[in-house]
Amino acid sequence: MYEPIRTKSVHALAVPADFPRRSREEELNIQLAGHLSALLAVTDELGLDEAAESIAGQIARLRGAPPARHAGLTGAGPAALHRRALAHAGRALVVAASRADTAAAILSAERMDAHTAALHELHEPLLVGAH
Repeated sequence: MYEPIRTKSVHALAVPADFPRRSREEELNIQLAGHLSALLAVTDELGLDEAAESIAGQIARLRGAPPARHAGLTGAGPAALHRRALAHAGRALVVAASRADTAAAILSAERMDAHTAALHELHEPLLVGAH
């Protein structure tokens, strides 16, 4: 019924790629370190030194070097910073779970709990625009 394809696909690469490819594990590692770095920046801005050191330790483990830290302040209010940190921690938790990184998953879940509790203390909704 169907005739076999006898020519090379037009979608095949003409020249093999000369650039290094990363494994799925390496890509997830990079993603997790990025999410934790974003969480670290917000945590530093909130002045949560103990939590920041725990996050920095996980980033150092993933990258093999301590993270770069900066004092760039956004000027956002505490509620906005806690929401942002909650979002970053949630993203880190998803990636940590997908790569079966228990230490990073536990840290991310703890940070989510802490930022959720802080929002409750501030009497702020978890979602912007929620009533």
